[in-house]
Amino acid sequence: MQMQGGQNICGIPIGVLCLESYFPKPPGHIKCPSSFRFPIAYKVINGVTVAKLLREPSGAQLDHFIAAARELEAEGVRAITGSCGFLALYQQELAAAVQVPVFASSLLQVPLVRRMLRPDQKVGVLTAHKASLTPAHLRAVGVDEGMVCLSGMEGQPEFSDVILEGKRHSMDLAKVESEVVEVAVLLAKAKPEVGAIVLECTDMPPFAHRIQQQTGLPVFDLSTLTNMVGEAVNRQPYSGIWPR
Repeated sequence: MQMQGGQNICGIPIGVLCLESYFPKPPGHIKCPSSFRFPIAYKVINGVTVAKLLREPSGAQLDHFIAAARELEAEGVRAITGSCGFLALYQQELAAAVQVPVFASSLLQVPLVRRMLRPDQKVGVLTAHKASLTPAHLRAVGVDEGMVCLSGMEGQPEFSDVILEGKRHSMDLAKVESEVVEVAVLLAKAKPEVGAIVLECTDMPPFAHRIQQQTGLPVFDLSTLTNMVGEAVNRQPYSGIWPR
């Protein structure tokens, strides 16, 4: 069988557009590739930090992401995601720039999750910074503000110092876990209409199981979405017992 070449490395289903950050990425984080059952390719956009993406989105910044997405596509990935949920703002432009599917943010799951719930329920969205998650971010991924109840991590000291402000690379994982779970629990208690939670931030999936333990709610994040897309772009034959 003759195969078409053209890629230096072959067989990578998912590519990730990465912000530049140096704090720890535990299992469950999109930038911890051992979290997944398939290989992942990464492109770091040097100079674009969490703080810059949240506070200084720009056309020039988008150009860097588009260039990186095209590089990933040229390397043969079958779908592209990002390392920050705030890339939702660029979802439509990134999807238009390449020939492979793009799922730039976990927030793409919100309309789907909303359709799973009763008419009187909403989707709880836990975000890194509530004020920075604008209506424009939500509209770009098909989210109506009436679908969601938002809560942010900006008031939590360890999360803010390390992840939002980048003041240091070291992180107390137990403190961050406690802060994330606390905010999620407070959201669920304050908004009883919340029927499920979507984690905007890619730094939260390592704690998704604890959020579910404490709230009893379904929890969706970028890792659940990446696993779904990874399976969709690399389908495998089913195995099992055939009927007689």
